Formats: sequence, structure tokens, C-alpha cells
Amino acid sequence: MKVMSKFHSAHIISCIKHTFLQKHVYSYSTQSSYKIGFIGDGAMAKAICRSIHRKGLIDYSNVYVASPYPKNLDSWKQLGANVSTDNAVVAQEANIVFLAVKPHILKEALISISKNALADQIRNKLFISILAGITIHQLEEMLSKFEGSRVIRVMPNTPMLVGNGCTVYCPGSKVTEQDLQLVQSFLEVTGMCQCLPEHMINAVGAVTASGPAFVYLFIEALSDGGVRMGLHRDIATKFAAQTVMGAAQMVLNTEKHMGTLKDEVCSAGGQTIAGIHALERGGVRGAVMDAVEAAALKAVELGKQAK
Repeated sequence: MKVMSKFHSAHIISCIKHTFLQKHVYSYSTQSSYKIGFIGDGAMAKAICRSIHRKGLIDYSNVYVASPYPKNLDSWKQLGANVSTDNAVVAQEANIVFLAVKPHILKEALISISKNALADQIRNKLFISILAGITIHQLEEMLSKFEGSRVIRVMPNTPMLVGNGCTVYCPGSKVTEQDLQLVQSFLEVTGMCQCLPEHMINAVGAVTASGPAFVYLFIEALSDGGVRMGLHRDIATKFAAQTVMGAAQMVLNTEKHMGTLKDEVCSAGGQTIAGIHALERGGVRGAVMDAVEAAALKAVELGKQAK
């Protein structure tokens, strides 16, 4: 964990220097001084909002959510959030707006804001994009009609719901120091977060944002193997999940190479090396690498489709 925190600090300094953060003042001094909006009501929007709320950084009365589907807003309404089917309402009321729609409908969502709100009602907003593939340049271009808009590109993942998220972010050219500090405070309570150059975001997202699905597949397969060998499903799943979590903690805490940790488990002629041989014969390593590559390339494709 020490290594990650050093990287985090170094990249924060690098990001601040690289983007020449503006010195304009937008006050976020107290919890009541900012209102958070979500254009899009999906799983990631909920994960972010619940994590921020759980740590006491926002009250649901200061949360605004837009979705074209009223039924999807019921759960938000029950939490105490303000809901609307009009994106413009969220953009007007919130001073921090998360863009959480599917990449291919972002333009449509922003057009609906322009049509339904006066230009001077959408001023000095901080937009935080969690959309795969869409670059800061694209976002700044799309949002240029809104005076004083600033953009931070964020790539979160769903484990933030349990406080073990892994999020990367990159500030746009007009982001202030205060903006960045605020977003950092939001992301830090969700787990690990790190500022990275934008050219790394798609590759990192393939590991962190798509990675949980790959890991769930592995846990399910590990559990299936246990069931095949006679374990009850609940026991097999619990033990498989705990084993993956423990192994991940070993990687983070010991700072040993994964190959070294693997070798420490594989005794000569033992059951573990027999299992490793079966995995290698099945091409698991190459399949996982292919999955990461496919996810990263898909992010690039999504960005191109949004132009």
C-alpha cells in the first residue's frame, strides 16, 4: 500500500503541474455549499453517490438525479434525492454534475439541456465524466456552450460500493485546484484513487472498471470447481471469494511479484502445480490478457462513436 500512496502523491503533483490549474475561486467550503447532480441513474452513479453519502460528504437532499425512465428514479426518491426526467433541471440545480449516461447518448443528453435551460443558468459548473472512451477534449468541446464549465474525467469501478473501489481520474484544462481537491475528497472515501495522464485511462479502465467482472467470472469458476468436487455451493462461493480477496491483499501488502507468491504455494509434485498446469494448458493467462485488450479497444471505439 505504501508504494501506491507514493504513486498517488507523485501523480497528483504531476497532474497539477501538467494542467496549469486555474486560480479562479468556486467555493465548496461546506457541505451545504455544493449540490451534486447525476445525469444518468445507473449502477456507477449509485455507487458513487452512496459512497460519498456514507462518509457524510453529502446529504441526499443536495443530490439531483435525471433519467428518462421515471421508474428508475423511485429508488433515488426513496433515499431523499431530488429526481427529474429533465436533464436540464439537474444541470441547473447542481454545481457539480456527473455525466453518467451511456457514451453514445451523451450528445443527446447535452442537447436536451441546451434546449430546456437558459444559457446563463448553466454557468460555472464542474462536470465529472465517468463515460468510457470519451476524451477530455471531446467533453470540453461539447460543453463549451456552457460558460465557465470545467471537466474532470473519472474512471471508477463498482467495488467502491463496499469501500474498496479503484478509481483513476484526469483533470481538464480549466479545472481549479479547489475542484481537484473536492473530487479527490469524494474519490478517496470510495477506496484507492489516483491521478493519471489521460493516455493511460482506457488501458487502466480495462483493468479496474472491467476487471471486477473478470474476477467475478474467476470466482464463479473457482466455486464451480469446488461444487464439482463435492462442496455445497454456499461454502464453495464463500471460500472462493475469501481466497481471491486474501490473495489480492498478499500482493498489495507484501509487494512481492505475483510469480514469487505463486511459487511459494506450489510445492514440487504437489496439487497446486498440477492445477497451475491445467490452467496454463487451458490458456487462462492469454485469455485474461485478451480480455483486457478487448475492453481497452472497445473504450477507444466508444469514444470515436461519440464524435
